[in-house]
Amino acid sequence: MGFTALFVLAIGVSMDAFAVSICKGLAMQKADLKGMITVGGWFGGFQALMPLIGFYLGTLFAEAIESVDHWVAFGLLGLLGVNMLKEAFSSECDCCCEDHNADLSVKTMFVMAVATSIDALAVGISLAMAGGVNIWLSIALIGLTTFTTSAFGVKLGSVFGGAFEKKAQIAGGLILIGLGLKILLEHLGVLA
Repeated sequence: MGFTALFVLAIGVSMDAFAVSICKGLAMQKADLKGMITVGGWFGGFQALMPLIGFYLGTLFAEAIESVDHWVAFGLLGLLGVNMLKEAFSSECDCCCEDHNADLSVKTMFVMAVATSIDALAVGISLAMAGGVNIWLSIALIGLTTFTTSAFGVKLGSVFGGAFEKKAQIAGGLILIGLGLKILLEHLGVLA
């Protein structure tokens, strides 16, 4: 997987954290640099850590499923993408917008960081199945991209409210589905 594909993957994975960051900004009303860095740091850190864990878990059983690894990667990324689209089109807001929670305590941020990065664990497994992936570059891109989009999301939410939350989830879902399809088609020899 090349740099461009990894960067697009990083953007797709960061969209859940971006959507929740918008909600945080909405709750904070006036986003300051400390709040932006706090949210970005928590989300970026966990979005980098989880794919690393997933990658190493995936390498443990990659040999056993080598003949179908591209299908596994496609299935995981496809399911994550469909889930993001489903959440975007559901009538309920599943992030913190509902209760406008501006709390940045360790307990609150830890729970939110884990919740928004569970899909990144599956992405890490998919990266192991895809093969030929530089995991260190991948997690650096995912972490930095998530940090940046989350910090920006806090500011965006404080200024514009929740107008971009659903659009971010839709974009993330489509990106993950597209990348899963790309991995599958490359392994089937349809794409070079």
